[in-house]
Amino acid sequence: MLFAIVEKGGLTEGAEMLGKSQPSLSRSLSILEDRIGAALFEKDRRPLRPTELGLALAAEGRKIYQAGRGSSAILAQYKDGKTGAVRVGGTPFFLDGVISGMLAGFQYERPDVRIDQVYGYMNNLIPRLEDNVLDLAILPMRASSIPPGYDFEQILPGRNVIACRAGHPLARRGSVKLADIGQYLWIAPPVDSPLYQDLRAVLKEIGIKDFKVSFTGGSLSATVNILTGSDALTVLPFSVVFMMRNQHSVSALSIRIGDPDRHLGILTKSKSELKPAARKVRNHIRQEFETLSKSITRVSQDTVWRP
Repeated sequence: MLFAIVEKGGLTEGAEMLGKSQPSLSRSLSILEDRIGAALFEKDRRPLRPTELGLALAAEGRKIYQAGRGSSAILAQYKDGKTGAVRVGGTPFFLDGVISGMLAGFQYERPDVRIDQVYGYMNNLIPRLEDNVLDLAILPMRASSIPPGYDFEQILPGRNVIACRAGHPLARRGSVKLADIGQYLWIAPPVDSPLYQDLRAVLKEIGIKDFKVSFTGGSLSATVNILTGSDALTVLPFSVVFMMRNQHSVSALSIRIGDPDRHLGILTKSKSELKPAARKVRNHIRQEFETLSKSITRVSQDTVWRP
């Protein structure tokens, strides 16, 4: 209060700065002078001239006012989801191949939000959500696997493809039969990955019981490196292959395989209110996948995309 009067040179101007009425500010000044037992402005001087004590207290008051405004700004930034930390867990291939690029776009707009990313699958991500170690888990799930007390928002239907390098002999064919792929080696995802079960299901569908694995257990980048440097095949989520389409390094064979009965979605605890920044991340991921789904539909039109 006092600093505003001193800084603006009068009661009316100080009241305007603080958003108060002039009589209200005048009463506050009188109460303050009575409390400390000393005048804060020289008597009968116009314009107002602060005493030495008035100047000293006004300087301290300015610090308090500025600190208050700083605290209010910090709180407003937090409530708007522009600051804070968000803990996101998910399956490695989806995080690396699709979601990390979306998170980069989020942080470009909100650079003061820190995102802590954790890899995992359903069996180890759900306990972390339960213990409040994670805010969001982005993973493929079956409807029957969603535990009580959790909300699962589907963001992309499950769809896999048989992937290979862009120059693969099978990639140059107009159509590929299931029997054509039996002679090639396979890159297997980590054995605890749902994608590994999808690979086994695909090979069973083809009728291959004793398939030869040339590489297993690697990250997405390692899988892509092996894939592009050999004639091996693998099973990947269609969205992952789609996101790499501009690199012209990985292709999807023009053959439809059975879609998994899992769908990609965002898993959260039902009764746990998300922090503002976590809500912003969830909304951003949701919007990005809406755009991705439209792009996939527009480009593929129910056919497997090929470069």
